[in-house]
Amino acid sequence: MIPNIIKGGRHADSRGTLFYNNNFVASAIKRMYIIENNSTDFVRAWQGHKIEQRWFSALKGSFTIRLIAVDNWESPTKKLEQFSFTINAEKLDVLHVPSGYISSIQSLEEGSKLLSMSDYLSGELQDEYRYEFDYFK
Repeated sequence: MIPNIIKGGRHADSRGTLFYNNNFVASAIKRMYIIENNSTDFVRAWQGHKIEQRWFSALKGSFTIRLIAVDNWESPTKKLEQFSFTINAEKLDVLHVPSGYISSIQSLEEGSKLLSMSDYLSGELQDEYRYEFDYFK
């Protein structure tokens, strides 16, 4: 499975604005949390899961999220293909990250907030993998 954006939308009229995503099925979600980086210069990289899936949606501002499908969790190849996505709070787009991927997250605007959702509870699995920021080329 490859990462994909589940498109949301928005409708504005005299009453205000409605943000929606009628194509996102949230039945697999067991937990969620919000990520807010300290600055736009900081890149939260590289962390991911062999089994756990994640979904990301920008609540405020915008983000660039880079993803890599890991080939060997103990010693991954350093030159793996990177997928890059930009999501913003203008629509309720949801980026689906299937199991087997690690991510790099950078906010593009100060004060950006990213909703992160997972299909496992915290501590339910021992499935978190981290690599140094400069590991991948």
